[in-house]
Amino acid sequence: MQAEIRIIPVRGVGEVRPGDDLATVLLDAIAGGGQPLEDGDVLVVTQKIVSKAEGRLVDPAEVEPSPFARQIAAQGRKDAGFQEVVLRESRRIVKMANGVLITETHHGLICANSGVDESNVAGGRVVCLLPEDPDASAAGLRARVRERTGATVAVIISDTFGRPWRDGQVNVAIGCAGLRPLSDYAGVDDPYGYTMHASLIAVADELAGAAELVMGKIDRVPAAVVRGYAYAPSEEATARALIRDPRFDLFR
Repeated sequence: MQAEIRIIPVRGVGEVRPGDDLATVLLDAIAGGGQPLEDGDVLVVTQKIVSKAEGRLVDPAEVEPSPFARQIAAQGRKDAGFQEVVLRESRRIVKMANGVLITETHHGLICANSGVDESNVAGGRVVCLLPEDPDASAAGLRARVRERTGATVAVIISDTFGRPWRDGQVNVAIGCAGLRPLSDYAGVDDPYGYTMHASLIAVADELAGAAELVMGKIDRVPAAVVRGYAYAPSEEATARALIRDPRFDLFR
């Protein structure tokens, strides 16, 4: 049982550009807030600034759309160049209706428009793609933080996803390093003596969602520190563990 946790917004990050050392940018902002990282902290970072630092930006006007992209664009509000970017970032289309695409990305994530995003980028028509390997991004950032501060922290890369059976969006973990993203209660007895069989808690998603409460969508707070949560450390676990095995996915 957790006694309490704190969620500390990381303010003053500013505009992140391709090639920026994201660890330096974040640590400078954290230092400016007067609360340096501590062992056991969880640093939650939005996908958007990770992708920006990694140069994952595309101008759809410079992309030649396929006939299929033109067909989709004719049905919806996005132009053909945008739809072509979405298609290139996808492994398959899960659902398509009225110009809206739900896709499976090359990472195995199921989301709208392959995670291609127009908001909070740079104005104009530039769109932001997901990191090529969010888990590697999290691991690299974690290593740089430890190198710079000596603190052993966990890192979560978060993004906003919709949910097929509930309204509204939540932040989830698309990459992580330093913690086990799932907590398995199978085989554990509850207080009434019932042995649980299928209680698998998505800890990394819950931490990502909690951190979003201090980030907001328009407040220019792209990171947060979760302090006081006793996560299970791991040097091997990644966010890929959160992707359901197709054999058990009833929605495919």
